[in-house]
Amino acid sequence: MINRQETLPRWQAQQLTAFAAADDFRVSPFYSDGKTYGTPTWIWSVVVAGRLYVRAWNGLNSRWHRSAVKQRAGRMYLAGANYEISFVDVADVDLNAEIDRAYQKKYADSPYLDAMIQARPKASTLEIVPR
Repeated sequence: MINRQETLPRWQAQQLTAFAAADDFRVSPFYSDGKTYGTPTWIWSVVVAGRLYVRAWNGLNSRWHRSAVKQRAGRMYLAGANYEISFVDVADVDLNAEIDRAYQKKYADSPYLDAMIQARPKASTLEIVPR
C-alpha cells in the first residue's frame, strides 16, 4: 500500500465528477505475478472529499480485496474507461463514517445498502488512487 505519509496521487476534478455518478466500477487487482490483471469484479464505489473509495462485500476475506492488499496495484474500469490504480488502506473512523453516508446517498434504493455499511465491509475500505 502507499504510505499515507507520502503525497497521494489525485484524480482530476472532471474524473471525480464522472466517478461519483457512475455505477460501473470493476476492479482487477494483479494476480500473484504482479503483471496479469485478475478477473474484473463489479463493486460499489463512492467519492468523498475528492477521493475515490470502495469496499468489499465479504470484507477482508473477499478474494479481490486480498489480491489488492497483497499486490498493491491493478486496474479499474469506471465511468466508461480503464485506469491503472493503486490501493490505499483506510482505517480512519471519521472518514469511514463519511464513506457510509456517501454509500447511503448513492445506493439509497438498493436492498444491499445495509450490508455495505456494516463492520465487515467497512473493515475492507480502500482508497483508489491513480498510478
